[in-house]
Amino acid sequence: MSCILNIETSTDVCSVAVSDDGACIFDKQDHSGSNHAERLGTFVDEALSFADSHAIPLDAVAVSCGPGSYTGLRIGVSMAKGVCYGRGVKLIGVPTLELLCVPVLLHEMIVEPDALLCPMLDARRMEVYAQVFDRSLKEVHSIHATVVEEDTYKEYLDKYPVYFFGNGAKKCREIIHHPNAHFIDDIEPLAKNMLPLAEKRIAKERYEDVAYFVPFYLKDFVAKMPRKLL
Repeated sequence: MSCILNIETSTDVCSVAVSDDGACIFDKQDHSGSNHAERLGTFVDEALSFADSHAIPLDAVAVSCGPGSYTGLRIGVSMAKGVCYGRGVKLIGVPTLELLCVPVLLHEMIVEPDALLCPMLDARRMEVYAQVFDRSLKEVHSIHATVVEEDTYKEYLDKYPVYFFGNGAKKCREIIHHPNAHFIDDIEPLAKNMLPLAEKRIAKERYEDVAYFVPFYLKDFVAKMPRKLL
């Protein structure tokens, strides 16, 4: 097991946690709005001080890598990179939509063995960022931005129970009325839930390049930029 500093800033919630030997040993959350620039530095300082005071060496930093708030992701990733450089530790990127599935699975909110999970983040108007997983977190439908309509997920709903959650699911509740559609409220991406996903990436040695890592919102944009502008 490893000691990991976990940072999550993809939505209005700012949260930081420290995990060690498979358990969360420090957790700070702010739900008051987009105050990441003010709160995150303090939370990270407190988290590192906690680990240092207990003589627990830091092994890695895990950060939510989107999709999500442009400003929030920038702040979170910048802070994560700074800690990685300062402490000489590795960087782990945790996809936000995958992270949303963790509390749903851990708290056994889904009982059907063939159920599908569809985490959603609010984009704009009737658009959401979404992804579809099975219960083992194997991807069934890749991440996509979509305008939600009544038949948007019909191909899955006709065959399986589908659970929608995340702040984008509120839009769907008013539109999708299929009997196989289920909605779970109050599921947020939180740093304390990053532990199993971060540990899994450590086991597979899936680390990010600290110098070149960018969150989800920039990847397509950077790929299309002329090299002379990079």
